Amino acid sequence: MTSQLSRRGFLKTAAISSATLAMPRIALAADGFVNVYTGSDSNISDFWTNVILPGFRTVNAEAKVRVVDAGDGAGLRAIADRAMAALGTSNDPQVDLFEAYTPDQTAGSVEAGLWVNFAEANIEGWGRVNPAAKQTDFDLPYRGSQVLLAYDTTRVSPEDAPKTWDEMTAWIHANPGQFIYNRPDKGGSGGNFVRRAIHEANGRDPMKFTLANYSDEYANDTLPGAWGLLKALAPSLYEAGAYSSGNTQSIQLLAQGVVTMTPVWSDQVLQALSMGVLPETTGLVQLQDLALCGGFSRLTVPTNAAHHDDAMQLVNYVLTEEVQSKIISELGGFPGVSWDYVDTALREKYNDVIPATIPTFPGGDWDAAINDGWYRNVAPGISRG
Repeated sequence: MTSQLSRRGFLKTAAISSATLAMPRIALAADGFVNVYTGSDSNISDFWTNVILPGFRTVNAEAKVRVVDAGDGAGLRAIADRAMAALGTSNDPQVDLFEAYTPDQTAGSVEAGLWVNFAEANIEGWGRVNPAAKQTDFDLPYRGSQVLLAYDTTRVSPEDAPKTWDEMTAWIHANPGQFIYNRPDKGGSGGNFVRRAIHEANGRDPMKFTLANYSDEYANDTLPGAWGLLKALAPSLYEAGAYSSGNTQSIQLLAQGVVTMTPVWSDQVLQALSMGVLPETTGLVQLQDLALCGGFSRLTVPTNAAHHDDAMQLVNYVLTEEVQSKIISELGGFPGVSWDYVDTALREKYNDVIPATIPTFPGGDWDAAINDGWYRNVAPGISRG
C-alpha cells in the first residue's frame, strides 16, 4: 500500500486564492498594496487570504493587503535580493512582508540592516512568542509543526501513553507489531523519529549537531549509537521490522487499526482529525524528556518596506490569540506564541502535545549521512527507491 501523497500534499485544499493566481513571479506596481510574499503551499496562502486578511481588516480597514506567490524558496530569495538592492535608495522593493523566509538566506542582509529587529520594534506580541521557538531577533516564528506520537485510545489510555523515550520503547517491546514509523528519507515524521534516536544516543543534546560541525568522522562517532537503538526496536515493529512508505501511509495504517501507535506531523494529524480521516478516539502525545523534532515558519519585514507601518501592524495581528488559535484549529499547526496565549479550550484539548522543548536537527550533509546509515545499519534488507 503505497501512498503518492506528500505531507503537504495531504493538506492541500482544492482552491487556490485568486490573488495568488493573479500574481506570479512578477514585479508589482507601486499601487498602495501591502505585499506579503510567500513560498508556502496553497493551504497557507488560503489561510492568509481567507482567515488572516479578513480579520486584519477589522483592525485596519484602510490597509490594502495581498498575498503574492513567490513560487518557492528560490523565488523568495530573488525578491529578497531585490529588497537588498533597493536598500539605501529611493527604490520601492515592492515587498513589505515575507512569509516563511529567514535572514540567513540572503548573505550579508542582517549586517546591511535589511531586516526589522523585532525585539527593538516594540511589537506588542513579541513578548508572547514562545522563547523556545525564537531563533534571531530578525525573524518571527508565527506557526510551527512538530512530530508527535498518535495512538488509538481504545487500546492505550491517555494515562498510559508514553511520555519519555524509555516509556515509548518499553511500550513498543511490550506490544509487538503495533508500532511503525516511515523510512527516514520518505517523510519527516519517520525521519525525525530517527533523529530522536540520535539525540537519545548523544545525551539528548540537540546542540551537538549543527550544519557547521558535520564531518564524516564526527558522523561516524555520533550516529552508530542510534543505529543500535533502532536495530533493537526492529523485531517489535509492525511485521517484525516493516516501515511505512511515508507520512500519509503511517496515518492510514493507524486509521485502519493495523497499528496502535505511530509518529506523525502535528499539522497533518490535526487536519486528519478535523477531516474525519482519523477517528475521535485518536490520542496525541509528545515526549517530555526531549520532544521529537519540529520547526517554525517565520515572518521577516524589510526595513525599507514602503508600507512599513501596515506591515508591522499585520505582524502584530498575526500574534493575537485569535489568529494563533486558528493556526491550531483551522490550519492544524502549532502556535508561534506560548500556549498560554491561545484559546483555553484548545490548550486543554491538546495539553499532552504541548512540548517542553522544541528541538531541531540540521540538514545539509547530515541528511545523507543519516539516510545512508539507517539503510545500511538498521534496515539493510530494504531497497531504496
